Amino acid sequence: MKSFKHFLLATSFPLFLSSCGVHQAVITNVAATNTNVELSKKNFKVTDKVAGTSSAVYVFGIGGISNKALIERAKLNMFSNANLIGSSKALINLSIETHFTYVYLFFFKKTITVSGYVIEFTE
Repeated sequence: MKSFKHFLLATSFPLFLSSCGVHQAVITNVAATNTNVELSKKNFKVTDKVAGTSSAVYVFGIGGISNKALIERAKLNMFSNANLIGSSKALINLSIETHFTYVYLFFFKKTITVSGYVIEFTE
């Protein structure tokens, strides 16, 4: 009986120390602002791909911020990386990716990545 308890302890202990990850992506074509841009003509070129990331950590389920706030922080980070101010550029094909990393019952980390393509108008 004692050896069975040791066996059970030895096999269940690694399960509590292991971690897992889950990934989810949502690709949207929703404009980041309320500006309507027609991309049917060849008056633009794709110049870059930009991304922004935001993370929250939860220990025993406590901590972090809301999902909406994480997305807003990631978007703000992406816009600052895009350098759109003072130019005829726009962001298209935005995608929101969510990655969960967790150690069962103890630690949970949520990472949001927002990415898109920068286009520059030639006319």
